[in-house]
Amino acid sequence: MVQPVEPESYEREPELITHHAHNGTEDPYDDRYDDRHENTALGAEDEDQHDDEAEPAEDEEDDKKVLTPKQRKKRRWRIVRRVLYATFGLFVVVPAVAFVITYFVVDVPTQESIASLQSQPITLMYADGSPMGKIAPASGGSRYLLKPGEVPEVVKKAVYAAEDSSFETNSGFDVGGILRAVYNNVTGGQGGGSTISQQYIKKATANEAPTLTRKWTELAKSFKMNNQMSKEEIITAYLNTIYFGRGANGIEAAAQAYFKKPAKDLGAPEAALLAGLIQGPSKSENDAYAQRRWNFVMDQMVANKWLDPGERATAQFPKPIPKAQAKADDAGTLSLHIRNRVIDELEARGYDQDRLHQGGFKITTTIDPKAQKMAEESVAEGMKGQTDENILNALVAIDPKTGGVVAYWGGPDWTKNDKGQDVQAIDWANVPHNPGSAFKAFDLTAFLKMGKGLGETFDGSNNRKFDGRTIRNAGESSNCGTQCTVAEAMKVSANTVFYDMVRNETKVDPVAKAAKEAGVMVEADGGKAKLSPDINIALGGGGTVTTAEDMAAGFATFAGEGIRQKQHFVAKLTNSDDEVEFDETAPKGAPAFHEDAGKSKQIAGNVTEALEDVIPYSKLKCPRGHECAGKTGTQQYDFKESDPVSYRDRNAQTWMVGYTPSISTSVWVGGDGNKPLHDKSGKPIYGRTIAGPIWEDFLSRYMTGKPSEKFENVKAIGKDARYVPPATTVQKPPEKSTPPPETPTTTPTPTTPTSPTETTAIGGWPTKPTKPTKPTRPGPGTTDPLFPNAEDP
Repeated sequence: MVQPVEPESYEREPELITHHAHNGTEDPYDDRYDDRHENTALGAEDEDQHDDEAEPAEDEEDDKKVLTPKQRKKRRWRIVRRVLYATFGLFVVVPAVAFVITYFVVDVPTQESIASLQSQPITLMYADGSPMGKIAPASGGSRYLLKPGEVPEVVKKAVYAAEDSSFETNSGFDVGGILRAVYNNVTGGQGGGSTISQQYIKKATANEAPTLTRKWTELAKSFKMNNQMSKEEIITAYLNTIYFGRGANGIEAAAQAYFKKPAKDLGAPEAALLAGLIQGPSKSENDAYAQRRWNFVMDQMVANKWLDPGERATAQFPKPIPKAQAKADDAGTLSLHIRNRVIDELEARGYDQDRLHQGGFKITTTIDPKAQKMAEESVAEGMKGQTDENILNALVAIDPKTGGVVAYWGGPDWTKNDKGQDVQAIDWANVPHNPGSAFKAFDLTAFLKMGKGLGETFDGSNNRKFDGRTIRNAGESSNCGTQCTVAEAMKVSANTVFYDMVRNETKVDPVAKAAKEAGVMVEADGGKAKLSPDINIALGGGGTVTTAEDMAAGFATFAGEGIRQKQHFVAKLTNSDDEVEFDETAPKGAPAFHEDAGKSKQIAGNVTEALEDVIPYSKLKCPRGHECAGKTGTQQYDFKESDPVSYRDRNAQTWMVGYTPSISTSVWVGGDGNKPLHDKSGKPIYGRTIAGPIWEDFLSRYMTGKPSEKFENVKAIGKDARYVPPATTVQKPPEKSTPPPETPTTTPTPTTPTSPTETTAIGGWPTKPTKPTKPTRPGPGTTDPLFPNAEDP
């Protein structure tokens, strides 16, 4: 038997993977790299000859080859693989190489170098370029740099909870935060959670730009920082550097600025408050924001087991000391109130005090040094001899053509507290008060926007009843009969007319809207004003309160012929290299009361026409050679049963707001809340008795030497007051001769008003009265604070 011979194994020479012979079988595991159809994938017409044999084309005229399903599948996967390879190289290999290079190139800044950078002074200048002063950074003990181990554990945990809960374990960067930054950068959004290390780097470079380049550099420096420093060193450097608001860089300065204590004595609630402010230091005085952030931090501390739930349940929101008691370190003699308004305005634009110090910024303000001196002198002259220690005052002047605040007086900068210590005084120009009858200008604006005119008539009788309430006028001189024109009602400040107008014609909301359109800044817009959503807004009382700046800005829109220029203190901002950050010197206004500038101008012009007659009627004068318009205002003291009888006629707030075509000025003379004020003669004060003369004196000083100005005539809206016969003023028979007018700083003695001189027609147009009626002293008003009745005539 012949043994079968086992055939020798066939040792085939390995073929090239790209030229393997097709044997007609399909290998389901064949996923080898195949580029036989590369040209076809790229759109070429050539094809591999083996494929031609396997799948001959049926159409000889068609150059394109028909592929089998297998070939098409291979082609698709080949493309996918190549895309993945390219993506991997582009997004992994290249960035990794770039990161390594960046890592070795960058340096981690020291906290000492950052503190030095944060110590550059901020320079302020007047509008004419002359020096105003400098703001030096916090110095001395308040800028003390803590050492590792000196930061209380509760402070660190609060900051972790607020900013970076994974700080103790992360490598200096947050992948999720980076991805959010990339997404927001591509989509135009903002944000992207940074770790504590990244925030430290950002603060060190003073680079706030939301760019991928900045994030990339932060990433490399943060990673390097975590390799070179311990976590204790990093958190200490961070807390010595970060800005907390109130001009406080570092936790030690912040503890002093908010709680007047060293950082080592901070408790969990206090630490949580400060930690919560890191994201929004410019909102440090916003109680709603501060409490919301405080609650978040406290809850996060509990969630991370850094705070006992029982302690959280009993914790109370800590009340910081008033900002006014956090004394600033200033170089120069600039007004503290102006400085604060400038800083607040810049913070609202994204330039907090820390950023300003790091950039060594130069701020050109809108304040005119000559006008500022005049304002202070006029206030001092008007308050001379006053004995009521409760009387306070403020003056704000605004350029209607630019919106720039040219003069600002909110009272003295410093005062003594109950312990005899020097503390920042309250800026009364930035504190809202009831505007009284001065607000009637906005009632009229809303009325004119309806198409109604100054010739419309209302019942101006005294003691009219509305919904069971009696509305009174300010004495006999404010009564203008049952057919009182709106123009006459504005002149004599008839409460019953404007209450009726708002209640039955304009309604409440349009009046508030007109005030905001003119320039009154409510809280929602970053201001301090509150516009009461009830009928009391008609008389500027109750919950309706505005600041001296609001009133100057609102009347500036009338002076500016219906174009509103937003009020501001900063004309230009430049950095230490004299590069301009922004420039507000050019007018940027827009029509206020109507989208059509002509109609807005017409409305403003009609308001001006009504307010012009108020000036002589209030025994005030325009600057020589200039036309002016304005409105007085008075809010009555809310009488208490325990008060002396003499307090019944006392007033708590008084105003004079008026303008020429080139300057709008608001003067407030009043008390801190409901105070029964009196003048140096022991009599009640009114808008025309102290505020009025201060206003008159300032305008006279400011306009001296300037070209003569007149208001441009505009077409009357609705019924023209000049075509309506003058109303008959309700009068009492005179019992004695009329004495000569008293001095401006005293209240006129009650007298019987005289009738206006009869008008005579000139070219068919009646002239204005040649002599204003003499006002009488208002009678006693109601004790209902929602319906002030002791308004100025």
